[in-house]
Amino acid sequence: MSVTFLGMPATRPFPRNAARALRDSQLRFNLRKATRTIRARRASVVAEAPDWAGLREAGRAIKEHTLRNLDRYLIQLEEAVTAAGGHVHWAADAAEANRIVADLVKATGETEVVKVKSMATQEIGLNEALLEQGITAYETDLAELIVQLGDDRPSHILVPAIHRNRAEIREVFAEHMADWGRPAPDDLTDDPAALAEAARLHLRERFLKTKVAISGANFAIAETGTLVVLESEGNGRMCLTLPRTLISVVGIEKVLPAWRDLEVFLQLLPRSSTGERMNPYTSTWTGATEGQEFHLVLLDNGRTGVLADEVGRQALRCIRCSACLNVCPVYERTGGHAYGSVYPGPIGAILTPQLRGMGSELDRSLPYASSLCGACYEVCPVAIDIPSVLVELRARAHHPWPERAGMAAAGWVFERSGRLARLQRAGGRLRRFVPRRLPGPLAGWTDTRDLPEVPGESFREWWDRTDGGRR
Repeated sequence: MSVTFLGMPATRPFPRNAARALRDSQLRFNLRKATRTIRARRASVVAEAPDWAGLREAGRAIKEHTLRNLDRYLIQLEEAVTAAGGHVHWAADAAEANRIVADLVKATGETEVVKVKSMATQEIGLNEALLEQGITAYETDLAELIVQLGDDRPSHILVPAIHRNRAEIREVFAEHMADWGRPAPDDLTDDPAALAEAARLHLRERFLKTKVAISGANFAIAETGTLVVLESEGNGRMCLTLPRTLISVVGIEKVLPAWRDLEVFLQLLPRSSTGERMNPYTSTWTGATEGQEFHLVLLDNGRTGVLADEVGRQALRCIRCSACLNVCPVYERTGGHAYGSVYPGPIGAILTPQLRGMGSELDRSLPYASSLCGACYEVCPVAIDIPSVLVELRARAHHPWPERAGMAAAGWVFERSGRLARLQRAGGRLRRFVPRRLPGPLAGWTDTRDLPEVPGESFREWWDRTDGGRR
């Protein structure tokens, strides 16, 4: 049986990871500042759109239609890419995808690759798999570069180094940049422009000498075989155009039926992610272009299992904008590392347990990493009802017999008003003996909340004593 890998070790449950993150005041400050800035920008540009609700519904409908006809559109995509001179490979899981990519790189004779920011390659642990084959992968997205140089893990879908401030970034560049190529200047400061210039010089050297690039894609157009990458820095375009071989690892849910569908998503994605009207760089390519050899690796890795779930499959509509992370009160206080997956925040809390299964304590805890406030649903550009999926996953995550027993007991009590009244009187008299935590299999409920205090007097008793509040 294949194992779905999601790029981070799954060990401690979310509550323990979150408790550790909450003790880091610098982390909380960095997260609060960054997420509030991004969501304010998003709110501003969304308010400008004349019919945002209509645009959002269009995005939802296109993605839902595509998922319901995914088999047909994937075959159409394969045929279009092949007709344009590209090569298509199918990967059932992470191990197969990593093997395909490693073999393709080794066939070129190269031992170094440059990478466009890609959630799919993080999901399958591609960098680590390539290193085992003697191939070094160099991240070129600025935030991914910071994470890689610092031997760190991404903490955000859009801004992987969101948990770092500029002073910490300067330290990472000064201490580790030389280990990966051109060193940082000796007089490097934490001025953003100086940090960006150090990264630019470091990466330019890498772009000019590396012959193989690896990317993901934001969208893949079945009609034309075109792949689309949206980015803000231009480093992705350097990767997509300069190397002689381009390998793109793309989740099967990234397909769109037709070229004109891009009109919707090129409005939804930049506004929801970076708070911009459009991305500074939108790169498209179809098959092998300008003599470049192109390979497309279509990744399943648990997605067909999610597709079969009537409630959970809406998570596959996600376009990785990260808007849900930026409004989530839980994410703002804990950061992405607490989720134990490359997909953090509300979307990660529903996507990871479905892709990876609920075999681990961490995965069973992720659906509870939410206050169910509904803010994530309100900002999702493709209307994923994350709270509903969270509730469904919670029902699957816990052991059902204690809840069934509790509901049966409650039903018996509420069936007769006399029973309820006797229980209330007994509870009032014995309330000092009520524990603060539930025992045994019910203890999980009080791990993250207090039991309500039992009042000394029930409402019924108060009503009788005061004649309905008149005395």
